[in-house]
Amino acid sequence: MIDLPLLFWLLLLGTFTGFAAGLLGIGGGMLMVPFLTMLLSSRGFALDIAVKVAIATSLTTILFTSLASVRAHHRRGAVRWPIVRMLAPGMVIGSLAGAQVAHLLGGSVLAITFGLFVGLMATQMLFGKVVKAGRSLPGPTGLLAAGGVIGVASAIVGAGGGFITVPFLTRSNVRIHEAVASSAACGFPIALAGTLGYVIAGWNLHLPAGTIGYVYLPALACIVATSMLTAPWGARVAHAMSVDGLKRVYALLLYALAVYMLFKGLASQGLAS
Repeated sequence: MIDLPLLFWLLLLGTFTGFAAGLLGIGGGMLMVPFLTMLLSSRGFALDIAVKVAIATSLTTILFTSLASVRAHHRRGAVRWPIVRMLAPGMVIGSLAGAQVAHLLGGSVLAITFGLFVGLMATQMLFGKVVKAGRSLPGPTGLLAAGGVIGVASAIVGAGGGFITVPFLTRSNVRIHEAVASSAACGFPIALAGTLGYVIAGWNLHLPAGTIGYVYLPALACIVATSMLTAPWGARVAHAMSVDGLKRVYALLLYALAVYMLFKGLASQGLAS
């Protein structure tokens, strides 16, 4: 049974991640995974379980949040559906495989991997330049392979794939708005396959109450409910103000979370004092 303090923190996490997603146009996985790891560890989850449950639950939230995003982009005619259809099979296969890879990896390795990933994303946010177009889209086989790589990476870090999909598409001469919209559409098959993969991977394990496989249902319900309410608020604020300063603040927060995940991973291996 979920206790009231944990319920409060999960609702607050969903509120903040939803608002940040709407305000800055970024997914909430980079926030959800470290904070969920923190919350679950404080409730007695072993690190090996806490990290995997956090990643799986973060990925599952994308099933719900991506639908609203895709609907909005589709109404504006920005989704390149032929590209999505060619990327999706590889993403499904890759995401299923990525969940099994994450299951086999130790929690400390996943924590370190996630910390490095978040640090890279924070650096990109602070100093990264707009990716310039440099080539055309590959053929069906190339898109299938690209989808596989994106799917594997997304399942391992609990994200929707936009961190790879958008740069990949913009470098392939897809306009930025269409790249973002198409990436949002790709989030659903990634999340669906990844969720299924994590459910299968954790099905026969002795996990804490409230989980289906590695997916922690109380956290999923709280985060989805509040993030879907606050994401539109963030989007409205984004249209009313400059968010450059807020992005810098958010990047600094990501650095702090990256340090936390790296410390947790290294400490569990006896490499941090």
